[in-house]
Amino acid sequence: MSYATAQSTLNYAKKFSHYQDFYIKHNDLIFSKLGLGTFNKEPYKEENYVFHYIEGVKEAIRNGINLIDTASNYRYGQSEKEIAIAIKELINDGEISREELIVCSKAGFIQLDYPFPKNPYTWIEDNIISKKLATREDIELDQHCMTPAFLEWSCKKSLNNLQLDSIDIYFLHNPEMQLISLGYKKFLKKIEKVFERFEKMVNSGQIKYYGVAVWNALINDENSKEHINLEDLVKIAVKIAGRDHKFKYIQTPFNLAKTSIYTIPTQIVTKERCTVVQAAHRLGLGLISSSSLLQMNLFKRSFKSEIGYLLDSKMVLENDIQLALQFVRSTPGIISSLFASKVPVHIKSNLEITKIKSVPRVKYDLIYKV
Repeated sequence: MSYATAQSTLNYAKKFSHYQDFYIKHNDLIFSKLGLGTFNKEPYKEENYVFHYIEGVKEAIRNGINLIDTASNYRYGQSEKEIAIAIKELINDGEISREELIVCSKAGFIQLDYPFPKNPYTWIEDNIISKKLATREDIELDQHCMTPAFLEWSCKKSLNNLQLDSIDIYFLHNPEMQLISLGYKKFLKKIEKVFERFEKMVNSGQIKYYGVAVWNALINDENSKEHINLEDLVKIAVKIAGRDHKFKYIQTPFNLAKTSIYTIPTQIVTKERCTVVQAAHRLGLGLISSSSLLQMNLFKRSFKSEIGYLLDSKMVLENDIQLALQFVRSTPGIISSLFASKVPVHIKSNLEITKIKSVPRVKYDLIYKV
């Protein structure tokens, strides 16, 4: 099977040895501190399908980003297919090898097809229920399903879309969608079945590692009906596969406006309260942050000048987008932070942050006092 390797990701990083503090090691892989995401909101809108990510993915890889993130439902599979085209062209041109790239995808949401089926409910009946991938009761709000059979089917579909032998990190996508209807105990039982299947998928070579990608589930108060405690998930993985389990990553939002994973102790590990960042470190999980730019909602007004100075005292960076990426890239405990862009010139601009070092911890923590 072909997937990211320690030596190849190291070789990739060496091509950009002039970059400042831009690579980090986790699970023997070298990650770029920024990753390219391919999510675009409001998937039903036709304008979501008149552009493509192909040139954006190529620009990112050519300029030092080796973490590419997607999901089976992003633009109903179109994002995965465009990533495949970009990677194939770069490999054919001898610019990269597959083993240099860390490719992530997700499953949980029902992706349908594009062009859209005339009747989505009929499509679900024909493609999921009648094929015994799930029952109607397994599908939450007509859009989310996490039966093991459905998830493996989704993975095979993603592998086909991506034209890859194996996905490096495979995330269970927003499992909290089913927390309220199931209740926490039943939810954990369902997670156990999912992790059992994921471990089998690791053994068969379909995926290398797996994890969970959430929105607010990890930062919700423990009394919330949509709260997940990470230690509970790790205990399930250990129960299934021992200490050699492959549950190694989490993905959760983090940006200048949404800092809870770093500031609020919503998790409990070995009976001690801690933040998500601290919990991930203590449990040996790699943390990848999403929504670095809050879908561009961060920029309705300029950042305070004090924040700009703390992030870039030499005033090398030119705009608030770069400052926002410098902020997430500098956060202790985060492996890589995702941003979405389909425009090559914007990606090139975002990577201007590689000209300066990450913000030191002491200086970084002052940002939260501004």
